[in-house]
Amino acid sequence: MYNQFTKELLKFIEHCPSSFHAINSIEKELIENGFKSLSENKKWILQTGKKYYVTRNQSSIIAFKIGNNLDDFNFNIIASHSDSPTFKIKENYKLNVDKKYVKLNTEKYGGMIFSSWMDRPLSVAGRVIIKTENSIETKLVNVDKDLVLIPNVAIHMNKEINTGMKYNEQVDLIPLFGTYEKNENEEDNFLELIAKLAKTKKENILSHDLFLYNRMKPSVWGSNGEFISSPKLDDLQCAFTSLKAFLSGSNTKSINLFCCFDNEEVGSGTKQGAASTFLKHTLERLSENLGKTKEEYLCALSTSFMLSADNAHAVHPNHPELSDPTNKVYMNEGVVIKYNANQKYTTDGVSSSLVKHYCNAGKIPYQSYINRSDIAGGSTLGNIASSQVSIKMADIGIAQLAMHSSYETAGNKDTYYMFKLMEEFYNSHIEETDGGTFTISK
Repeated sequence: MYNQFTKELLKFIEHCPSSFHAINSIEKELIENGFKSLSENKKWILQTGKKYYVTRNQSSIIAFKIGNNLDDFNFNIIASHSDSPTFKIKENYKLNVDKKYVKLNTEKYGGMIFSSWMDRPLSVAGRVIIKTENSIETKLVNVDKDLVLIPNVAIHMNKEINTGMKYNEQVDLIPLFGTYEKNENEEDNFLELIAKLAKTKKENILSHDLFLYNRMKPSVWGSNGEFISSPKLDDLQCAFTSLKAFLSGSNTKSINLFCCFDNEEVGSGTKQGAASTFLKHTLERLSENLGKTKEEYLCALSTSFMLSADNAHAVHPNHPELSDPTNKVYMNEGVVIKYNANQKYTTDGVSSSLVKHYCNAGKIPYQSYINRSDIAGGSTLGNIASSQVSIKMADIGIAQLAMHSSYETAGNKDTYYMFKLMEEFYNSHIEETDGGTFTISK
């Protein structure tokens, strides 16, 4: 079964070269499964037993299933993110060298492993904003071919390259696009190409949000096919599993929500990020539309639960010393529950126990991750979202290698394990009594 899930995951990732394309792919699947689109700038009319979704900025999405029996309802929420570290094409992008080479001027987005972007085929995807006769429209574009490359300097000219290379983002990491032909306008071929994909003229393009992406195909490998490698496993692997579980799972006493936010890799502090009001306002509108009072809404929040799903660091085969000595996680050994005493992760004793309950109920293996005490870890969605919506949360993930490389590695079995946990979660309803006693039913 896990091999089939792996195939579907890798196919999904190939259709998601940018966060805009990821949300577009998710939206299409929701529509195919009977979800109705809502708009933030129009009034909502919601019904119990129905399915809806709403997007923001074309790069974040929240979908929800409303149960039929909401007397003592709560919210079951899973959040992931749509973005990955990459390079953004600058507004004025044209660079040339000696009237021989044409380069595309870029800036880095998020924290990445620079060397993983060198000497491999790359391309460009994202959105363009174009003017029409009476409006301004947004269109998604994907240059579906090997388009650019960031070349290394030969070792003959940089003999220190293997003893510690410090890359300069404005010098070393600018992609080569083409050659400068006799026609001085030849360097505008890039905008001509983008305009053609958008089915417009280059003069009509007002602006763009375009990013590089790795063209290397996903791969299943290892002595027994136990590993997978692909661009954007962080965090499209969790976006994919949570979407599949959301579509599969349901219960009558809860409102199940699927969330996929943009800009996690740059801190989430945008109008479409986890720190925004997107989730908060969606929950408030949901409750009000269903005729719930403010007090009933606050009661629902107190028994709600959110899984913040973002990948975790597996023990590195060449550097096992970088992992905590007693909280190591390995690929293909189950869902990762992530802890941090300084609340970089939101997991505590209660929320981890709830996750373990779901895992035990579904016979799903799980493992615990904590950073070495002398290595600072990164933050993720949960603690950021909790600044807007205060509910019980746990941070979970899938063990992987080379996080923030342009080509990451994970275990073949773990996509399925994560799906099964999330499905178990969406099929369940939590009730809490005074004194911290929880009853979980289906």
